[in-house]
Amino acid sequence: MSTVMEIEKAIEKLPTDELFELTHWISSRFSDAWDRQIEVDIRSGRLDDVAAEALLEHRAGGSREFPMDEQ
Repeated sequence: MSTVMEIEKAIEKLPTDELFELTHWISSRFSDAWDRQIEVDIRSGRLDDVAAEALLEHRAGGSREFPMDEQ
């Protein structure tokens, strides 16, 4: 198995198109891992306190709607 330092050195040698391809792959992998972790945290109750606090703040008028995307 390569170390992070070896991987970094190999990445520095990549041509631009392969670097972009790798960046896309890493981004997708990170997004998937993040989604799985959030699911685990929700199911385990780790986010219950944060969610309750957010709801209280919202109900007290401490939130606003997101602006609509410009079409």
